[in-house]
Amino acid sequence: MSDTQPSLLPILVAITALGTLTFVAVTMTSFIKISVILFILRNALGVQQTPPNLVLYGIALLLTGYVMAPVATKVYAETTAPGLHYATFNDFSTIAARAAVPAKQFMLRFTSPGEREFFTAATARVWGPDSGLSATPDDMLVVVPSFVLSELRRAFEAGFLLYLPFIAVDLVTTAVLMAMGMSAVSPTTISVPFKLFLFVAIEGWTRLMHGLVLGYSI
Repeated sequence: MSDTQPSLLPILVAITALGTLTFVAVTMTSFIKISVILFILRNALGVQQTPPNLVLYGIALLLTGYVMAPVATKVYAETTAPGLHYATFNDFSTIAARAAVPAKQFMLRFTSPGEREFFTAATARVWGPDSGLSATPDDMLVVVPSFVLSELRRAFEAGFLLYLPFIAVDLVTTAVLMAMGMSAVSPTTISVPFKLFLFVAIEGWTRLMHGLVLGYSI
């Protein structure tokens, strides 16, 4: 039996990587935009608990995996390239830097230049002149928050457009009920079935999924 003790560094790195996987999936992928749009759609339909949160998160994860598959393939290729070693802290730093390149390229495609300029310029005011730190528009500390804000902006823009037809249904339903003297009837009770019918009639789920995926086309 060998008396060689296993290295603790790979184990610690693996645990840390698993702990940060959720953070990476939420902040550096298409998950932000897709999940926000799905929840806005549910609110616009007026069905607060259908589909349930677990289903919406599952859909967002599936679409995110589909969109991010090329990036994940490049990251895997960078981290398993010949000649790399997983023995020292410097080795893991080098591998992490190589893996960050495809992710950064993806985020830069969908990041507003204005957001990157803001976070780059704000470093002098936030960090202060005595910190000895500086940042460029291509640094991950600048790219990641810029990407998050850009994705949130696009998600709420899409959510606004999704809300418009359903607001029209609510207004028409309310006007009809008031004209019929049925003010005691909640407009939501009548409008929700019509909104569901409208959404199904135009194949809303299919069109929405297609749009979410194609929104990340090259």
